Parts: sequence; structure tokens; C-alpha cells
Amino acid sequence: MKISKQYAEHYRWGEQCDGWHLVKNNDLSIIHERMPAKTVEVNHYHHHAQQFFFVLSGTATMDIDGERMVLQKNEGIEVPPLKPHQMRNDSEEEVEFLVISQPNSRGDRTQL
Repeated sequence: MKISKQYAEHYRWGEQCDGWHLVKNNDLSIIHERMPAKTVEVNHYHHHAQQFFFVLSGTATMDIDGERMVLQKNEGIEVPPLKPHQMRNDSEEEVEFLVISQPNSRGDRTQL
């Protein structure tokens, strides 16, 4: 079935961030997320889910297990299970990205 951010299930996270579920089942999750300028996700890890973050627009900063990497448009990074990570938008512009989780990361998150 065809999916669009315009019609996908939407949710808010943090104080200002948005997510749209493009694929949502037990084995796979694909979410289109938006982070306004100067927003930060909480540092956390997943027990089972591996994740891949792919930047669609803007510049994101990803902290993975104490290492900081800057991701530009059309760049991505994999985060294995049990690795602490934190997505950040340290820029002055919003960033949009995909988060692909396998299996679905719902209920699999431990906040640090």
C-alpha cells in the first residue's frame, strides 16, 4: 500500500519534534522524523533493535557510545543494539531523517 508522510500516523516526541510511522509492525519500523533547530533526543540504547538513521534534509549530529558524528543530507549511520546513542540537531535549521529499526524498537528502549 502506498504511504505518505501527509497520511501516515503522526506523533510528537520531546517538546517540539515530530514522527510519522511509514512502516509499523513487530519486525520492522520506518519512521520519518523532524527535529527543529537546537533540539536533542535523550541518550538511550535498545536491547534488541538495530537502527539505521538516514538524513533527508539539514545537518544532524549523532552521539554513539561517546563518539560524535555529523551527518549531512543523504548520509546515514547504523546503530547496533546495546550502543548508547543520541540524535541531536545542533544547527540553526530543522533536520528531517528516517529511522529504520529492526525489530521494532517500541518497548525496547532504556534511557540513560
